Amino acid sequence: MKASKIAYKPVGLTLGAVSGMIAGMAFKQTWKVLEGEGDAPDATDEDRPWKQILLASAIQGAIFAVVKAAVDRSGAVAVRRLTGTWPG
Repeated sequence: MKASKIAYKPVGLTLGAVSGMIAGMAFKQTWKVLEGEGDAPDATDEDRPWKQILLASAIQGAIFAVVKAAVDRSGAVAVRRLTGTWPG
């Protein structure tokens, strides 16, 4: 395993946690705009219909994937700028 890849591991873990927090905040705001409710449905919410639960899950997954990819890519670009090597 390349040294740059090993050195990037702690950076990647930190960025993963940050991206999760950013995605969570973005999803909450998106859900408020779409449904006008404060809380998104949980899969085990008995009072929520299937359609609402599946829609919330799909939106949450899409937001998480986009934010994670953007943060990971930005981190890799920053590492290349600092070290001159791509961490992947």
